[in-house]
Amino acid sequence: MSVNSTVPIKAAKEGETRFVVENGKLKLKIDLEKGEYSCSGEGFAELAGLKSAFRWNGREYDSGHYEIHKLKEPVQVEDGFGQGIQVTVIHSKEGLPELEQHFYAYENVPFVLLRTAVTGGEHFKANRLSVFKMNTLSFVDEQHPDDQLQVLRIPFDNDKWIRFHAEQLPISTESYEATTLFLPESRNGIVMGSLSHDLWKTGIRIKADTASQIDELDLYAGAVSEMTRDFQPHGYVKGPRVESPLVFLGFYEDYRSGLETYGWANTVIAPALPWEGGVPFGWNSWSAAATKLDYDLYTSTTDFLKQEVQPLGFENEGTLYINFDAFWNNLSPEEFKSAVERVRQNGHKPGTYWTPFAFWGKPEQFGQPVEGTDGKYVYSDILLRDADGEIVADIAGGLPIDPTHPGALARIDWFTSKAIADGFEYIKLDFMAHGALEGRHYNPDITTGIAAYRYGLSYLADKLSPKKAGKPFFIHLSIAPLFPYAFAHGRRISCDVFGEIGDTEYLLNSLTHGFWMNNTLYRFNDPDHTVMYKSFNQEPTTRHEGRSRLTASIISGTVLLLGDDFRREEAAWRAKNWLANREVLNLARLGQTFIPVEGNFGQQACDIFVLKVEETDSAGGEAMYAAVFNFDKQNAASKTFSLKRMGLEAGQSYQMTELWDGEAAIIKDELTCSLEPAESKIYKLTLAVQS
Repeated sequence: MSVNSTVPIKAAKEGETRFVVENGKLKLKIDLEKGEYSCSGEGFAELAGLKSAFRWNGREYDSGHYEIHKLKEPVQVEDGFGQGIQVTVIHSKEGLPELEQHFYAYENVPFVLLRTAVTGGEHFKANRLSVFKMNTLSFVDEQHPDDQLQVLRIPFDNDKWIRFHAEQLPISTESYEATTLFLPESRNGIVMGSLSHDLWKTGIRIKADTASQIDELDLYAGAVSEMTRDFQPHGYVKGPRVESPLVFLGFYEDYRSGLETYGWANTVIAPALPWEGGVPFGWNSWSAAATKLDYDLYTSTTDFLKQEVQPLGFENEGTLYINFDAFWNNLSPEEFKSAVERVRQNGHKPGTYWTPFAFWGKPEQFGQPVEGTDGKYVYSDILLRDADGEIVADIAGGLPIDPTHPGALARIDWFTSKAIADGFEYIKLDFMAHGALEGRHYNPDITTGIAAYRYGLSYLADKLSPKKAGKPFFIHLSIAPLFPYAFAHGRRISCDVFGEIGDTEYLLNSLTHGFWMNNTLYRFNDPDHTVMYKSFNQEPTTRHEGRSRLTASIISGTVLLLGDDFRREEAAWRAKNWLANREVLNLARLGQTFIPVEGNFGQQACDIFVLKVEETDSAGGEAMYAAVFNFDKQNAASKTFSLKRMGLEAGQSYQMTELWDGEAAIIKDELTCSLEPAESKIYKLTLAVQS
């Protein structure tokens, strides 16, 4: 069998039992005798012996258990991924549900899309489907024999100061929604992950007993663990046909571009929420005051920024956002109204805060009426419960609210209507992972945590849409699952980040491995409130610490909200001196994330990030910006970086200018810098003019 197509993809049978699809960058071989397949990219290790599987009646069955493996006639496809073909294999055996494997291969791309489905009759249900699993993978680069494979663990959410982790073999780990297996020296890598996020939580389990090979790899739908914050099993998906998520599997010479492609591929399935405005600049109250937020701090901040900092250049599109965080209800109704009016008078935009899926009350408050329901529901009614009717365990003290309950939806109506009427244009939605927990939901058609979370979040986003709000309303997620993403403009890339150098390093761990989310899944990565001097819960930082914290925010993508109390003299000094650097702030206004040069730091952050930019000044041409960091608070450091490794041309001379202190030099082949304790620098590199 062969496919006659104008698409330059070869797809044909080899003998009686093998079907091969290849496009010059990827090769897929389907074994119709064993019920398995293999996949490889040009010059890469082959993923072989791949099988699909599902759990049913207490046992797991994979495609190798079946007796008949039938290939359907391939079908030409043309969609957002390009032109290609769909190949379907049906596995059947008497007494077992029918198992389907769907493969989508496209012209001139090194990835294939995969989906598994089980057809088991009207009453079939499953809470675990393996899209593919395999045993034994060796991944060796003959040109770099000492290059040791790294496995990236991507967290499900950004709560509890969790970190991304690039782990060496031997390991036993689980990544959520996506991962990459990469060789750090060559940067060759395989990227895999789910592309649809409306029903399942996806896990990728990887186990290796030695440093030389992976012994188990399983990408499956139905993940639950402490990392997903769940203490209940994953919900069952029911019906005559149960499908896995659509899954991406790609082979890349540079795993970083593979992650960026994976981010883009998600948006083909579900476009990111559009944002026509620029990067939000402004201030958020939490780090400055936390629970002590009051009228004077909020109003004095908007006045200070308007009168003393905005004229220096700290603004975007002529305005700033001045955002309440938690405990905005410390203000009396009169103070609240006056404070928001003051922000408006200063030409700024007010922002608010809410936790739509978390309840912070005590048991004696369970009988409290739910806002917006006219007393029809009390909080006990809308809390998420397990199969036995018990309230699902709290996270960080907050009890989960069922996003599908009509009382929860009425509460969303109440708060969003109030936020719009009060004049807010920005909302920080916090503790969102509560809405994604597994449990028994009010709506019987919604049986999984992700389905419930998507239902509630999409309802909320619709209420804040420009059509409903009458204006653009910036929606931002704080503590939240990475997916689904299409209902917010920004997401905090990490958990809370304050002002010390350890906080900066923690933030940059998230950027090291999460850079690709910016302007793909979300319009902006958010580096959290930028504390240049002192957070409420820490001692004052050194000036190098404070400026490094600002530098980290500048390069993150970004949402640039300050986090200091500027009634403090030193905080005001730093703002007026550092935020007057227009060339640095112009980098933030780009809304582009810097890319890590290296990725093999375990749970730590890369110390150099780069961004190439087409210059728009009279000189024109291309510039590279490089941000370097010393994460050691006690000791100075001297660092040397290869320009070729950074992405510049070997043997060329470059004009180097440091944007904070103006240091300038001509360099070739290497960038060498001396950094004081906790210091960072931003270099601009352009081709040197030949005399």
